Amino acid sequence: MIYHIDYVSEGLHVKGYLGLPPQLPRTLSHKMAEAVDTMHGVTVTGTLACSILNREPASFEESSNESPKLPLVIYCRGGIGRIGAVRLKWVEEFSAQGYAVFAPAYRGNEGSEGRDEFGGADTMDVISAIDWLSRISWIDSSRIHVLGFSRGAINAAVAAAASPHISRMILWSGVSDLTQTYEERIDLRRMMKRVIGGSPAKVPEQYLLRSPLHYADRIPCPVLLVHGTQDEQVLVQHSYRMLDKLRECGHEPQTHLYEGLGHHFPPPQHAAAIHRMFDWLKKGD
Repeated sequence: MIYHIDYVSEGLHVKGYLGLPPQLPRTLSHKMAEAVDTMHGVTVTGTLACSILNREPASFEESSNESPKLPLVIYCRGGIGRIGAVRLKWVEEFSAQGYAVFAPAYRGNEGSEGRDEFGGADTMDVISAIDWLSRISWIDSSRIHVLGFSRGAINAAVAAAASPHISRMILWSGVSDLTQTYEERIDLRRMMKRVIGGSPAKVPEQYLLRSPLHYADRIPCPVLLVHGTQDEQVLVQHSYRMLDKLRECGHEPQTHLYEGLGHHFPPPQHAAAIHRMFDWLKKGD
């Protein structure tokens, strides 16, 4: 099941989606969602049924009243506005791996209050979510991971640097230097100047604060970089630079590079990449 969530971040009501493993009995999923609904400032506002039909055998008896301790993946979406909105199919696919999944929509998006700053104050929407999610009884707070896709790499990196709860981080097709993105993506320049307050020449510090490279020395957890070598939206050089920077900081990041693939993978390669990614997560769990 996927649950619509309304929660408070810096006084703003923002939206998100909570996915639970389809292997769980529905009655148990609803019971776990009720526990979320009791959190201060957090409200479950609706549900969506999962479309994944081929469920693995349930790990718990239908009559069981005992909630399991689940690992959690925070999925940080890419894009801005309707472009790059939370992919509910991804929430389903990730939760089918036996994980709880939470995807913040970010302020200013999908009915959320406030304004999306493309990796500015909206990064607090991820950190705020981690705070209340880590206090839910059925979340294993020692196994909270963050995944940032495309622009979501900014939100993920800031969260990993700021929150002591993050165990592992994945940057998938992720931006690492927003000034580089400004230079490469002429089509995004008008939006970036409007949202961020100017060009890198005018407000360089704002671009620095939105660059995961800037946080590399403060990220304490293991990191996986996933990227297609023919990505035209976020060039693979972003991952190469992040890899080099993390190594300079004493990390031993892992890479899953996919030769010839672009920003979004075709379904067979996408499914294989998810399984490989979760194999990496489960080794740490």
